[in-house]
Amino acid sequence: MLLELRQLRIQPGHQLLLEDVSWQQLESILAELGERRAARLSYSNGRLEIMVPLLEHEKAKEIIGDMVKILLESRQIAFESLGSTTLKNERMTQAVEPDTCFYIQNQAAVIGKNRLDLSVDPLPDLAIEIDLTSRTQLDNYRVLGVPELWQYTRRGLQINVLQGGKYAESDSSPTFPGIPMIELVNRYVQQSQVSGRTQAIEAFRNWVRENL
Repeated sequence: MLLELRQLRIQPGHQLLLEDVSWQQLESILAELGERRAARLSYSNGRLEIMVPLLEHEKAKEIIGDMVKILLESRQIAFESLGSTTLKNERMTQAVEPDTCFYIQNQAAVIGKNRLDLSVDPLPDLAIEIDLTSRTQLDNYRVLGVPELWQYTRRGLQINVLQGGKYAESDSSPTFPGIPMIELVNRYVQQSQVSGRTQAIEAFRNWVRENL
């Protein structure tokens, strides 16, 4: 299987779906592909999905991640940004690589960590998925128990909050209570597409200075 994967060329914006992949095979694939790669993996009960994002996907990921960092820093809240690190739990047969994720309440537990073991390590408090070419399946995150998941689609930001073992769509973010995150993310991501990232982020910084 590893030889076949090396020979495959997945075009940006496309996905490869593999069935009946064992956990041992998943671990081998992760090791073979390495961490410095464009592809993102999602695994659930033997079903492995590999996706290569488009450029617009990466731009949205970066600016939304930057907005989260600016908000946390403006409130002097300690955090760890772990990017697309692999979140996996063998007992649950689940693995997923968010576009970016943040440890906030649990940040102290991952300081200095080079690998995560979700059988003992905590989950990120916030995970972010950019779904411009495909729709993230929530089951990975739900089964693992990630408390807050943002999805950015062509229709804008959707905030999902884990309640009673299921995700419920929310108008507000528990991570940023009282802040209109949906409106802000939609506004400044769209602005970045017109005026560029630098101007959009500076406008967002001005909003933060004036309102928080």
